[in-house]
Amino acid sequence: MKFLADECCNAALVENLRAIGEDVLYIVEEGRGVTDTQGLATAFAEKRVLITEDKDFGELVYRLKKETSGIILLRFQPSQSELKWQRLSKGLLGRRS
Repeated sequence: MKFLADECCNAALVENLRAIGEDVLYIVEEGRGVTDTQGLATAFAEKRVLITEDKDFGELVYRLKKETSGIILLRFQPSQSELKWQRLSKGLLGRRS
């Protein structure tokens, strides 16, 4: 599976994904200022699942009917940021079983 990590994702999450062999394009590495619409279009064109913390993608996908290869929304309280990787890795490693 290929992923596109939105610029709101932290670098540690991207590094952890790459460490387990996932193909991750990180928007921050491509340059800041990419709009949500551009990011979503890139993810779809490259058949990548978008990983984000931004609920605005729901508006783009459900109301505006933008195409997507999938979205993983990681929403946690700032004090629970360590749970992001725990939950994401559990889901990813579970699909390999």
